[in-house]
Amino acid sequence: MSRPHILTVAKLAPLFAEQLHAAYEVHDRLHETDPVAFAKVAPLIRGIAGSGESKVPRALMDQLPALEVVSIMGVGYDGVDVSVAVERSIPVTHTPGVLNDEVADLAIGLMLSIARRIPQADQYVRAGRWGKEGPMPLTRKVSGARLGIVGLGRIGQAIARRAEAFSMSIAYTGRKAQPGVAYAYYPTATALAEQVDFLIVITPGGAGTHHLINSDVLKALGPEGYLINVARGSVVDEDALVDALRKRVIAGAALDVFAKEPHPSEALWGMDNVVLTPHIASATRQTRQAMAELAAANLHAHFAGQPLVSPVPEWQ
Repeated sequence: MSRPHILTVAKLAPLFAEQLHAAYEVHDRLHETDPVAFAKVAPLIRGIAGSGESKVPRALMDQLPALEVVSIMGVGYDGVDVSVAVERSIPVTHTPGVLNDEVADLAIGLMLSIARRIPQADQYVRAGRWGKEGPMPLTRKVSGARLGIVGLGRIGQAIARRAEAFSMSIAYTGRKAQPGVAYAYYPTATALAEQVDFLIVITPGGAGTHHLINSDVLKALGPEGYLINVARGSVVDEDALVDALRKRVIAGAALDVFAKEPHPSEALWGMDNVVLTPHIASATRQTRQAMAELAAANLHAHFAGQPLVSPVPEWQ
């Protein structure tokens, strides 16, 4: 029996790519690299494999009459046109759960880094400024501060549990208040920002949250407040953020995601009140291994006629 044909729509992590090549006929981004060859194999392609940043629009799916499944190695799947997949009864899967701890760990790490200026302190020592200029300026205490979380899903709750260990008071916003949650709920990001010292963003991307964090939210966060984004770059109005950082409308920001990756706004590069990381929230060997195995397991289950392991909410 011939092996199913799979189209990759991103440069996949080696751990995922290895599993695909072992079980399928893989066409690595052929739609981008060789459109003529892609047109010949498009009728054979039964699955798409991608990452959380992959784009799977209607135009691509329309070229794949045999498409049966889309497997995303990542929690976010806002680049997939799920409405088209639903129309065509094409299941979409992702990899939730296995990266909760890693993203929550980095969110807390970024909060500590920007408040205590840890990267800046490292550079202060390396540049010899400690000996020449004396101690650095004082920084911001984190323990006991007020934390706001934009999006109290699985990862948001993992962040909250960690913040409790720092004796932080915790509040959140989302589409609705969650039953059984003791944290204070605010109906909007602006209302939440007015009440907190640190605002961590961990809501899904997509049209519904595009520029949810805008100039009004940043103004509400205020000159003593810090923004931490481990969600999607699209959730934050990056131009408004740059303006707020320049004018000290907020105290600082720590960002793992950006509007145009891998090309963050160059205006951020030289600012001393930001910490920047290259979308590494889930980037540990252990977690990427678990993500790759789950993404591959979804494909294997589909082609074996078994229930999907982790379909996206639209398919549950």
